[in-house]
Amino acid sequence: MKNNYLIVHGSFGSPFSNWIPYLRKEIEKKELEVYTPDFPTGVGFQNYENWSKLLKTYVEANIVNENTVVFAHSIAPIFICKFLVENKIKVKRLVFVCGFNNYLGIDSNYDAVNESMYFDNLADVKNYCDDIVCFYSDNDPYVKYEAEKEFADTITTNQIMIVGGGHLNSESGYAEFKELLEYL
Repeated sequence: MKNNYLIVHGSFGSPFSNWIPYLRKEIEKKELEVYTPDFPTGVGFQNYENWSKLLKTYVEANIVNENTVVFAHSIAPIFICKFLVENKIKVKRLVFVCGFNNYLGIDSNYDAVNESMYFDNLADVKNYCDDIVCFYSDNDPYVKYEAEKEFADTITTNQIMIVGGGHLNSESGYAEFKELLEYL
């Protein structure tokens, strides 16, 4: 069975922002299956329960399975980890960009929507995926370097730290993110 691809946006994001449209187009050029769900965002809508409901529809349709490569940005990596662990779902590869866990202090709206995503058994995700890579930068304006490094250290030795990369989003010059193509 061929790999399929799931790309998950971050808090207050969408499948039409940052490097997600670029990556989707690159995957489609290879005539591979790619999914970019539009998760609920905003205070009162974005939470673990609502995101899980949507992702479960992809699991039930057998779209998320052991042949799935997941790309996830910002809050999405911890959401994906928690979801895989709680639902005991194995995937082929996880490619995380600026992931973090248990980090508060961005601002009250971000803290409100992010908090339900956090969980204590992060290392358990290694039971559900053998191939995990984490990208992060040394100057993220939203999440401290230490929080991103701690997240990465907990789950993988395969880490790429991008000097001056900011939050590795459009605002930081990442409307395209060619380095991700290595992990298709």
